[in-house]
Amino acid sequence: MNSSIGKLYLIPTTLGDNEPLEVLPMSVKKVIELTNTYIVENEKTARRFIKKISSGKSQASLEIFHLNKFTDASELPEYLEPCLKGINVGLLSEAGCPGVADPGADIVKLAHQKNIKVTPLVGPSSILMAMMSSGMNGQSFSFNGYLPIDKGERKKEIKRLERLSFEQNQSQIFIETPYRNNKMIEDLSQILEKYTDICVACDITLPSEFIKTQSAIAWKKNKVDLHKRPTIFIIHKS
Repeated sequence: MNSSIGKLYLIPTTLGDNEPLEVLPMSVKKVIELTNTYIVENEKTARRFIKKISSGKSQASLEIFHLNKFTDASELPEYLEPCLKGINVGLLSEAGCPGVADPGADIVKLAHQKNIKVTPLVGPSSILMAMMSSGMNGQSFSFNGYLPIDKGERKKEIKRLERLSFEQNQSQIFIETPYRNNKMIEDLSQILEKYTDICVACDITLPSEFIKTQSAIAWKKNKVDLHKRPTIFIIHKS
């Protein structure tokens, strides 16, 4: 690989409004202090995060490229031009690890095509931390993103994932829009068979962190308020 080409650093962020260096290693701080070009989902939160990590860094010196649902794919090659000129670029997600359930994956793919070295940094992944804490099958699991919104389609998908977890002995992970979390746990406890396990992992790494695995029938009896709290759901039928 050409040593004159800059690296693409995959820079993790916090999963909530806690101090970055409580959950991120010093290697993240070192890279941010030496990097002035960033690809970000939201400029305001990215600048705030960079300032928290490196308060002495000049905000005016930062070059910011935007990568979100409004970004056209034709713009992406321009974002990596600094790397081809020998300048390191940092890729920042809104929460957690870039490229995992995140639009940054498109940039990472393009970097490989352009022979740019991709360097991931250590940081919190809510998906992996939920799986670690669930007590379910860490040898075989699948992340399914968002489930359908339509009531009938959602029920069919929940039953499909339950069947898959049983047939393949594979834990099934998914997420929901935070304001619909309470409806999700209600649906799961009603649709799943009563002894199918459900893990709810909420506010991971935050002071309000809540992680609990129990059967669908137990969730019917033990309510928890998940409204507007980032949550990972995992199910497994044994």
